[in-house]
Amino acid sequence: MSKALAIGATVGIAALVGVTFAVTSFLKPDDKFAQCRQSQAAGGAIGGPFTLVNEDGVEVTDQDVITSPTLVYFGYTFCPDICPMDNMRNAQAIYELDDRGVEVQPVFITIDPARDTPEVMKEFTENFHERMLGLTGTEEQVAAASQAYKTYYAKQDGDPEYYLVDHSTFTYLMLPEEGFVDFFRREMEPEEMADVLQCFVEAAT
Repeated sequence: MSKALAIGATVGIAALVGVTFAVTSFLKPDDKFAQCRQSQAAGGAIGGPFTLVNEDGVEVTDQDVITSPTLVYFGYTFCPDICPMDNMRNAQAIYELDDRGVEVQPVFITIDPARDTPEVMKEFTENFHERMLGLTGTEEQVAAASQAYKTYYAKQDGDPEYYLVDHSTFTYLMLPEEGFVDFFRREMEPEEMADVLQCFVEAAT
């Protein structure tokens, strides 16, 4: 990871945390997920409608995608280290849940649609988990999805083919009837993440 990428991502994330989670930092007295939360984010301001393109080239909406407990992560396939590591962590947590009989859907949304075609996304996600769904789209569709989830990304100047993209690195947990319920920082270990995810899934039923 380049120094510029690290600095850009850090600055962007810090700004987003200050704005986004200042809005969402509240806990309702009747919050049924209170015992599960790793943060003070109580949901509501993150997530929303989107229209993107799946790995088969078919246009889908959030209603098509979030039909079960879903982990949503924004990144790109050319990312040198952060995205592969984060997607692997997410996949490991979900494999752990599979062993426990708890199903969570992993979703990877690109913020680099110019290079991340449906075919590229499919090849990438197959390396992590058989259920991982890669989503791309037009520049406008991706920007709208990113805005809905309050994520940050910015293309670096430089080589027009081998450029890097600064981006935020949160993973979001979405539930069909609840919307956004919590987020995960990248330093959380897979087993701990699986424990938290199981808590949310069981509390939602």
